[in-house]
Amino acid sequence: MASIILPHNFTARPYQKKALEWLDEFKRAILIWHRRAWKDKTAFQALQKKALQRVGVYYYIFPEYEQWRKAFWDNIDNDGKTMFDHIPKWLLKKKNDQSMQIEYVNGSMIQVIGTDRKIDNIVGTNPVWCLYSEFPIADPRWWDLMRPILKLNGWFAWFVFTPRGKNHWWAIREVARKNTNDWYLSELTAEDTYDNDGNRIVTDKMIEEERRDWMDEDLLQQEYFVSFEASIKGAYYADQIREARKEWRISKVPYDPALDTYTAWDLWFNDTTAIWFFQIHWKEVRCIDHYEMSWESLEHYVTVIKSKPYTYKKHYLPHDVEVKELQTGNSRKQYLQSLGMTNIEVVPKLSIEDGIDAVRRMFKSLWIDEDKCERGINALSSYHKEYDAKNQTYRNQPKHDWASNSADAMRYLWVVYVNLTAPKSNLRTVTRSMWRLL
Repeated sequence: MASIILPHNFTARPYQKKALEWLDEFKRAILIWHRRAWKDKTAFQALQKKALQRVGVYYYIFPEYEQWRKAFWDNIDNDGKTMFDHIPKWLLKKKNDQSMQIEYVNGSMIQVIGTDRKIDNIVGTNPVWCLYSEFPIADPRWWDLMRPILKLNGWFAWFVFTPRGKNHWWAIREVARKNTNDWYLSELTAEDTYDNDGNRIVTDKMIEEERRDWMDEDLLQQEYFVSFEASIKGAYYADQIREARKEWRISKVPYDPALDTYTAWDLWFNDTTAIWFFQIHWKEVRCIDHYEMSWESLEHYVTVIKSKPYTYKKHYLPHDVEVKELQTGNSRKQYLQSLGMTNIEVVPKLSIEDGIDAVRRMFKSLWIDEDKCERGINALSSYHKEYDAKNQTYRNQPKHDWASNSADAMRYLWVVYVNLTAPKSNLRTVTRSMWRLL
């Protein structure tokens, strides 16, 4: 049998070689590298080596399944190589292009996964290693659910990405920064990476060309200098969240038993349901809790509601809760009421564009508990416009991803806020003039 030399068909640059050596020593690692640094290619070399050393299932987790099929599975790099050119042919038993699955002759398997797919499909599986690519724009629940499994199997997890504001990735980065005995952390800007001849991978000239081509400066700092301060491009609430943090309105926001508690829902039957728990005092809206889960029954959410130590005044749900099911002839509202949730108010259908604009203006009155609402805050931070790659511009509509549901629920919360702080208004008469007056 031919000898195995890894990395295969890949000459590591100095910084990549250093990372591969350290990745051999650490179970958990984060590579925060600039654009064009070949962070995924480097991490794949390490993942493949681990798969050959220990038989098991290895997950390569991307934010979106089909998008990253193009970026990883079908991609050809500047040297004319695909990812499969780095797999020795005598080690590859088979690959499945449809499911993006690689099986090695020793029985190990690398499975490509997108966090936009049904998360229940992997619950109960037994991966020994997870590699997360571009984690800042992925659904963080995929780390929450995998973490207990990985802990049992030896705590093997790597993250490779370029920063996108400060959301869930920042929390993991801080854990790594404070636990250097357990985590390997590498942060490299365009000024830190060189090829084997001592030349910069991305030169100052290249960066200046990007500026001349009207690349946004925040994006440039993010992509080439791994800036933590630049927000996700096209993020709707980036400025508002930054201001709220500055004014300590994202902090500890305790439940006040003297105030009524309300909930605002974005309810889906075959998708994620998100719920904000909030109280109102004068013009302040205090988000004291947040809950989000996928593919659960209505009974599950009612149980969660009842398990909280809150005194509820009303539950606000979107208009489609009144749509009747063909099988039963009853609506979800009626079913929720049969489960004991009788104080339901239906929020009328709103323009997404006007609702987003209104939430931006409401933010100055918003207080959010940083611990109980962590996922909700991350969702609001990540909620952004859809990008048109062909025309290289942002569409005037939100990207539907893991952040959408909590953001939609916040729009419904705004309607409640308007009506509860304006006694003479009626929930069913919210108009554009009210949006302009807010």
